Amino acid sequence: MPKKELKSENSVGTALQEMEALSPGGDLQAYINSVHSIGILSSEEEKKLAEDLYYRNDLDAARKLVLAHLRFVIYIAKTYSGYGLSEADLIQEGNVGLMKAIRKFNPEMGVRLVSFAVHWVKAEIHEYVLKNWKIVKIATTKAQRKLFFNLRSKKKGLGWLTEEEVELMAKDLGVKPSEVREMEKRLSGIDMSFDPLSEADDDEASFAPSQFLEDTDANPAEIFERDSLDQSNSAQLYEAINQLDDRSRDILQDRWLADEKLTLHELAEKYGISAERIRQIEKNAMKKVKQSFISED
Repeated sequence: MPKKELKSENSVGTALQEMEALSPGGDLQAYINSVHSIGILSSEEEKKLAEDLYYRNDLDAARKLVLAHLRFVIYIAKTYSGYGLSEADLIQEGNVGLMKAIRKFNPEMGVRLVSFAVHWVKAEIHEYVLKNWKIVKIATTKAQRKLFFNLRSKKKGLGWLTEEEVELMAKDLGVKPSEVREMEKRLSGIDMSFDPLSEADDDEASFAPSQFLEDTDANPAEIFERDSLDQSNSAQLYEAINQLDDRSRDILQDRWLADEKLTLHELAEKYGISAERIRQIEKNAMKKVKQSFISED
């Protein structure tokens, strides 16, 4: 019997995302009610479906696994409600993590799917929170990510941490006390739009940075003056260089003006003289160019 052609991982992933399930982006409460109406799989049912997907790429089995675990994603997503982000978006991101976990789940691991999927679900939600909680990216390293998701829950009050609390938290999370302080400062910062919001009244708009931060470099007269000075200096430089003899001019260009600059030893090989002689020629040429600038002034 010929072997059944297996679908690629990309096609499986696409099919999983196109499953016929309600979207939390619409009526969230209706979505939650629908999800909780889906029955929970027994251990034997889950293992059978996981085997059908893992060994036979059965997409209907994948769909049933996803649907049966959507309530688990909702439960995790609700624990991130304190970040002020849309619960529907958190659930959507968690669902992506769930589908990734199901695609990679090996039924021979000896664990339930929910235990395996928790990492993938949280990872997707974490990434979403970090990208959307503030305009400025607040955590980039592994230590900063750990601090971000633990600092808020471990703080006892709204005030700043005491030195004792900083030391205990640093020890508990395995980071430096200075890193705890730095993350606390980042969490305390407030995002502000540079331009006033369209719905802001006159009083609110006056506090937008664009209304009181002056750009001292934007003066048209000063910009024109700087550009004219740069052009004048460039023209004067090339005129001074053109007054040099051919070898001196070529050495300066190869050493300082070419895209791929040459070393003293490379120039020595090019002209058949010592590197020290190249250095002397370069020094004398630079002196003549400098003297030309002084004479012009």
